[in-house]
Amino acid sequence: MKLLVCISKTPETTAKIAFTDGDTQFDSNGVQYILNPYDEWYALVRAIELKEANGGTVTVVNVGPASNDVIIRKALAIGADEATRINGEPQSAYYTAQQIANFAKDGGFDIIFTGKETIDYNGSEVGGMVAELMDLPYISYATALDVDGDTSTVTRDIEGGNEVAKVTGPFVVSAAKGMAEQRIPNMRGIMMAKRKPLNVIEAVEVNATAEIIKYRMPEQKSSVKMIDPENMDELVRLLQEEAKVL
Repeated sequence: MKLLVCISKTPETTAKIAFTDGDTQFDSNGVQYILNPYDEWYALVRAIELKEANGGTVTVVNVGPASNDVIIRKALAIGADEATRINGEPQSAYYTAQQIANFAKDGGFDIIFTGKETIDYNGSEVGGMVAELMDLPYISYATALDVDGDTSTVTRDIEGGNEVAKVTGPFVVSAAKGMAEQRIPNMRGIMMAKRKPLNVIEAVEVNATAEIIKYRMPEQKSSVKMIDPENMDELVRLLQEEAKVL
């Protein structure tokens, strides 16, 4: 099996978020970056498990500058066989998807994995766009994936339950919680990652279909008001006049 895992770099979950240049740019000063958890814990690990069970190779691909090599090396340490970084600055989900699709179109990959979303933008867009650009089936929010010959059985979350689908590869799948369990790179994996190939190719030109005009922080949450349980009249008044839910 030839498996491709799309990985991205995101701010660490406790990073302080701020914007610069009139709220048009993310302020990266002092921010620690990590391999996006949905890409790492679920998409990448499940791909490695399938390789271990069925044979084959796992390739990771990332769109970004040279500073992303650190998180790419982590993916190699966890168990990916090789990596490619597409040397371009991600401008939008469409830009990223176009770069991945262009790279993958002649790769002969049986399954292309993405995480269900990145933890910074939460867009859940890239997987579907890659599938559309490559004219491949797409299954989103997958929580389980099993392979039997050329057919894969995929379980995915839907409103109020689960859906089970069968699909013949090649196809694109986005991985959600439940797909696999997190793996911690061991010392042997870290040392081997230094010798595994990390190829760099230049990005293709993509016409921008959208641009970020401005970032805005969410409204600050109001403080909690404590009401004496004996004072139900005050609780009702607050729900009517301030919360406006009655």
